This record gives sequence, C-alpha cells and structure tokens, in this order.
Amino acid sequence: MTEHAYRQRRRTQGVGLAELMVALAVGLLVTLAAAAMLLVANTDFRHNSAHARLDDGGRYALELAGAALRQAAWADLEAGMAPAPDDEASVAGLDAASLDRTSPGLSGVRPAVNGSDVLALRFAGSGSGGGDGSVLDCAGFAVGEGDRAWSIFYVATGDDGETELRCKYRGDSGNWSADAIVRGVDSFQVLYGVDLDSPRDGVPNRYLNASGIDGLDAALVLAGATEAERAQDLRRRTHWKRIVAVRMALLLHGESGSRAGSRPVRFDLFGQPLRGDEGTTIDEAALPEPLRLRARRVFESAVLLRNGEG
Repeated sequence: MTEHAYRQRRRTQGVGLAELMVALAVGLLVTLAAAAMLLVANTDFRHNSAHARLDDGGRYALELAGAALRQAAWADLEAGMAPAPDDEASVAGLDAASLDRTSPGLSGVRPAVNGSDVLALRFAGSGSGGGDGSVLDCAGFAVGEGDRAWSIFYVATGDDGETELRCKYRGDSGNWSADAIVRGVDSFQVLYGVDLDSPRDGVPNRYLNASGIDGLDAALVLAGATEAERAQDLRRRTHWKRIVAVRMALLLHGESGSRAGSRPVRFDLFGQPLRGDEGTTIDEAALPEPLRLRARRVFESAVLLRNGEG
C-alpha cells in the first residue's frame, strides 16, 4: 500500500468515527428528551389522578354527613317518638378529639388527629321491623320504628398508619362499630350555627365550635336543688338544642409524590384561621416529612337543620 493510499484510508476512518460519535450524541439527546417527557407525563398523570380521587372522596364524605345532618332530631310523631324536653340534644360534638371504635356513643375519647373534631347526630327510625329504608344511619343501615340511632363522624388512624374519616354507629345487636368513609384525612372541622334569639327565629346568630357551645352552657344559671335536677334543667335549656345550621370543612391529601414543587403550603379550613381552634389551619411545614408536598384539597359544606328542638 502506497503512503497516499494509507493516508486516505486513515482519513476515511476518522470521518466515520466522527459521524458515529455525532450519531451517538444525537441518540443520547433524543433518549434524554423522551425520558424527560415521560417523567413529566407521569407526574401530570399522578397529579390528575390524585385530584380526581380527592374530589370523589371529599364530595362523598360531605354528602354522607349532610344527609345525616338533615335527619338530625327527626322524630316519627305517628309512632309516638317525639323527644321529651329533657332528652339529650340530637346534635352533639367534641373539639379536637377522636373516639374508640367500639365504645358507646361519645365515650372512649382519644387524642385528635391534627385537632380534628367529632360530629354526632341522633334521630328516630321509621317503619316496623328493620325499617322501611327511609331513615338510614351513616353506615347505610335502615333504622326501624321505635329505635333511636346515632351517626357519629370522627377522624382516626388506621392500622396501616393512614388517617381516615370514620362513621360510628350502633348495630342491631346493640354493639358499636365504625367504618372508614374516606382515607387520607388531614383535618375535619365543624362549626355550629346557634340561634340565640328569644323567641327563636331559626337564623344562626353566631357560628361556634363545640367548645364555644359548651361555654354558653357553662354560663347558664341552672334551676334545681340537686345535681340531678340541675342536669335535667341543662338538658332542657342546652344551646345544643338551639343549633340551626352546621358548617363542615374537610382537608384531604393524596399519595406521596402526587404534587410537584418544593415549598410547603398552608391550608385554612373555612377560608381563614380561627383563633383557639388549631385544626382549622394545617401547615405542611409542620407535618411529618412523608406527609409534605402531596396533592391536597379543602372541601366545605353548610347544612340547615330542618328538625328543630326545644
């Protein structure tokens, strides 16, 4: 091989190697761009899926609680189920508390999840036997004539560590149980619209939390010479029987990685922080690390009570 031919061959090999390197670089850039697009698409999919699940869960939970509220204090007058003046109020609640799953009613109080509240509603059944299906508790079971049922909503932590809004009810056997309504709950808050006018006009003058209602009751001057007589007078005059409207707010979160970004967000349930009610403001920066930077949404609802007491 002559020297000229040798040089020509080396030049050709150099050009081929350069072309190969350019092709590899272009291919690598295309692969990286495709991977980035796939990552963005996957993030958007997880974000949209999380918000769809949040929408479904939040709306279902508040619709169920709203249906229970519209039944609150309902009485089957034809069956002689009208409540007596000194019966317990049909609407009750606890601030910053949770409950034991199987304890009766509002007993078995436990520490709250992020200051979440407890909402308890009582109503009469309808229909003989197992009920005619027109009156249901929060678990979907029919309440029969002559029965007084409870639907109690509270937040607790499940066995897997996920927080959930639960519905507590009393079964046919008299035993209490609770079922999860929606999971991924950061906070559940309740405000009660109380009619303070005399005579009452059915319009709320103030919205208070459960502690505020209990504070109004504590200021009452009760009649009676004995503790039992004063307790009976309190049941007759309690401000819990003056509740004419209820506002609820629910903050839900999605799964890990369901929101892009690196800055924590503060959520004010009811649209503004309420002094003395810690659960109405949730700051992601104060949550445990695994619960930060997730898709979140606040759901709110207001319900007028149709069945007055007192």
